[in-house]
Amino acid sequence: MEYRDYYKILGVARTASADEIKKSYRRLARKYHPDVSKEKDAEAKFKEVQEAYEVLKDTEKRAAYDQLGSNWQQGQQFRPPPDWASGFEFRGRPSGGQSQQFEGGFSDFFSSLFGGGGESPFGRGGYSQQGGAGRSRAGRDSHARIDLDLEDVFQGGARTFELQRPEAGADGAVQMRNHAVKVTIPRGIAQGQRLRLTGQGETASGGGRAGDLYLEIHIRPHRLFQLEGRDISLSLPIAPWEAALGATVTVPTLGGSVEMRIPPGAQSGQKLRLRGRGLPGEPPGDQTVQLKIVTPPANTPEAKALYEKMRAELAFDPRANL
Repeated sequence: MEYRDYYKILGVARTASADEIKKSYRRLARKYHPDVSKEKDAEAKFKEVQEAYEVLKDTEKRAAYDQLGSNWQQGQQFRPPPDWASGFEFRGRPSGGQSQQFEGGFSDFFSSLFGGGGESPFGRGGYSQQGGAGRSRAGRDSHARIDLDLEDVFQGGARTFELQRPEAGADGAVQMRNHAVKVTIPRGIAQGQRLRLTGQGETASGGGRAGDLYLEIHIRPHRLFQLEGRDISLSLPIAPWEAALGATVTVPTLGGSVEMRIPPGAQSGQKLRLRGRGLPGEPPGDQTVQLKIVTPPANTPEAKALYEKMRAELAFDPRANL
């Protein structure tokens, strides 16, 4: 996927005001409009200009885009960092928060950031109730993604998170305001589940009800465990003699280490189950342990002699059934 430099596409500086961005967009839209333009590749350029303006005219999208940094070049191969959207608070929009899509659709780059799939927080928004003149207006709901370690999900408990809320200043420049929220994480909360903080969204006008803040749970990858719903899995290295003769070994789990019996004649890839050792819930998840036989290196004369003896005395052909 190629990176798109929306500032370069619109021909404005990263510090450009909202008025400068709008002025440049209108000029380029007239220049490349397919109905009147004689420019080469006018239709493709017109779509690029529309997409760039879709991002830079929006306070929240522009602030999120700016977080990717200024070191990327137009057309450079790009993949969003896994945590790029974490802690970024955005306000909901009518009709589920989707952007108004123009004919031909958005690029893969845009969709990966703002399309509402994968890591993007921008595809889900709350409904905003607008009051008429002189009437109160309910505050819009806000949304943010928070990242948790698997241990945090297993243990649950009170946590404090720093969120960033983009706001437009009097000059139209986007500023980030940090604020802390306190939340209790339920034990065993699922990937993608949302926590609702009542009244912590947008402040209402005219005495109306404040919006709510929804925190979407994102569980970070773990160095040992793989998460599959409430179940977790672990690849466990074992020695050849433990597999052949059987053994009792220590296995890490989210709740602490436990002893597990490996049956004699175990094979690499064989799976054993520790019931109830996954994430808490009704019922709790299990932990799958996949055995992985690791052979010792033959890096000493004694080790080499042992391997030579095994080769001579054991009638073993691992490829006999091929």
